[in-house]
Amino acid sequence: MNATTSPTVYLIPSFLHETATETIPAYVLSAVKECQVFFVENERSARRYLKVLWKEMVIDDYQWVTIHKAEEAVRSQFRKVLKEGKNIGIISEAGCPGVADPGQILAGVAHAMQARVKPLTGPSAILLALMGSGMNGQQFQFVGYLPIDTGHRIKTIRDLEAESSRKQCTQLFIETPYRNNQLLEALLKACQPTTRLCIAADLTADTEFIQTKTIGDWKKSIPDLHKRPTVFCLLGEGRA
Repeated sequence: MNATTSPTVYLIPSFLHETATETIPAYVLSAVKECQVFFVENERSARRYLKVLWKEMVIDDYQWVTIHKAEEAVRSQFRKVLKEGKNIGIISEAGCPGVADPGQILAGVAHAMQARVKPLTGPSAILLALMGSGMNGQQFQFVGYLPIDTGHRIKTIRDLEAESSRKQCTQLFIETPYRNNQLLEALLKACQPTTRLCIAADLTADTEFIQTKTIGDWKKSIPDLHKRPTVFCLLGEGRA
């Protein structure tokens, strides 16, 4: 496979909330029409999403593969499709494939096979939260999910806070929506009163909520985040 004949792997963004269709740029549809095979995190929701973008799309004319955790069987099928010269679309459950998402593994396989990888612009909950937080956008890290075990979680939060304070680095993390309130409780318990916390919930939805306060101020008015997709941003007070 060489650069002039290699197929293209499109990293296709999806909306964060099903009513926010305006967040998907028009050129995404053009890329969808170039694909013959879709590797998706959730086939049912991906099919529904593409029908919203392209009502005339005949779903069964395309090959669908569920990514799961990009196990070897999926990677093997991905290689096979590339060798056949077919263009592939990768679709996450929400947001940008390859960012906090198993699609990154398939993008790596594509590079190893010298296929063209084409990331497309779309909503990223992580970047939207950072943009809206008013925190340091020059130095930040996304650490994914924090530990579930209470003791380990508290220690991790304190370590992240200390690192953030020392480096003035914004720490971003998420939780399964039905455990958001427990995570917020742990943050309020573990962090210093002057540490800033941004809560960015329901991004792009009509109920979008983005607010940054100190831990001390959050304790005065605690929001209910149960089952609301949320990104948390943490920035410790800088040390002299």
